[in-house]
Amino acid sequence: MSFLGRATGEELAFEAATTEPVATRGWRAFFVELARSKVGLVGLVLVLFLVVVAIAAPLIAPSNPLTSHPAALLEAPSRAHWFGTDDQGRDILSRVIYGTRISLTGAIGIVAIGILVGTPIGLVAGYFGGWLDEILMRITDMFLAFPALILAMAVAATLGPSLLNAVLAIGVTWWPWYARLVRGQTLRLRHQPFVEAARVSGGGGVFIIRRHILRNVLSPIIVQASLDIGYAILTLAGLSFIGLGAQPPTPEWGSMISVGRDYYLVQWWFVTFPGLAIVFAVLAFTLFGDGLQRAMPSARGMA
Repeated sequence: MSFLGRATGEELAFEAATTEPVATRGWRAFFVELARSKVGLVGLVLVLFLVVVAIAAPLIAPSNPLTSHPAALLEAPSRAHWFGTDDQGRDILSRVIYGTRISLTGAIGIVAIGILVGTPIGLVAGYFGGWLDEILMRITDMFLAFPALILAMAVAATLGPSLLNAVLAIGVTWWPWYARLVRGQTLRLRHQPFVEAARVSGGGGVFIIRRHILRNVLSPIIVQASLDIGYAILTLAGLSFIGLGAQPPTPEWGSMISVGRDYYLVQWWFVTFPGLAIVFAVLAFTLFGDGLQRAMPSARGMA
């Protein structure tokens, strides 16, 4: 179908003549395989927990994460403040909960930038090949030649320290991996019988890419994205820690650790709980991504 949601007569003819059979049991096989993976199920539960915390942050946070309480500076964990308070008397539990929303949103934004930029480049380079492939891949190699974190730091420093600029800076360094992944999958698919049938039937390159290639590279993209969200959270926290990401008093995990590093020898809770939140999030998406990786091969026909 076209991008407007309606298929032209020419496209309908191509689809009727060239579309490979859809495995109606593809999704069922996927969920059965995912259910068999204990690691994947644990990861799924943890990810869902993070999502619920992020969505329900205003409902479950004990207090406003930005409200200071001068009479409660650096209090240890207690019934009143389960995770203690920071140097401004703010409830750390509330800040960690709201930080879940900020970190997840930022990580999803980073991965989305990588997918939206890298996927079209990989599709075009892999399908058309030749000089176009050479140019696009050499540009990709230029980005891959620099350490991703160093390049992100340089871009963030140029744009200025802020959460949005940090997301954009990391996203700029993320797309080459998706370009390489999609290109490799496209090279494998472009000579498959259903693609050849579409080409013989008169389908143009853009139509074949959109209708046949793209839908069949979604599985590896989804798996890679699920794994990357955890690393994106970690990278975003790293930029915030060195002052190039979220700025105080924003309740972002890396920024909270940065502020609390001067107190960690005595007020250990200041940095411990934001750090544990990062570990928990990275572990959750790593386990979930591993489960998807095990389940997706059984669901290749679901596209």
